[in-house]
Amino acid sequence: MAHYRASESKREQFRRYLEKSGVLDTITSVLVALYEENDKPDNALDFIKLQLDATSPESADAETLRMELADLQQKCNHLMGENKELKNRLMQYEPSPEEGPAE
Repeated sequence: MAHYRASESKREQFRRYLEKSGVLDTITSVLVALYEENDKPDNALDFIKLQLDATSPESADAETLRMELADLQQKCNHLMGENKELKNRLMQYEPSPEEGPAE
């Protein structure tokens, strides 16, 4: 009988943990969305996965950050090319430090 109470206590702790972390609310809202679908999807698990990914606050932020990263990488590559070109042009007018001063 004591074993039954111990497992019940663990169960209750786990339930409170899920409730506190928002897991129960999220799962409930996804299941409600599936229930309210007029045209039920062929694969309910895919629907749930898609809904869980869409409800993730990081998913929108992650996509924004990916786009910003791609843009910044493109700008960086452009600036590196421009820097290399300007260095080459500068070398036409100034000798490199290894060559010493021109006499």
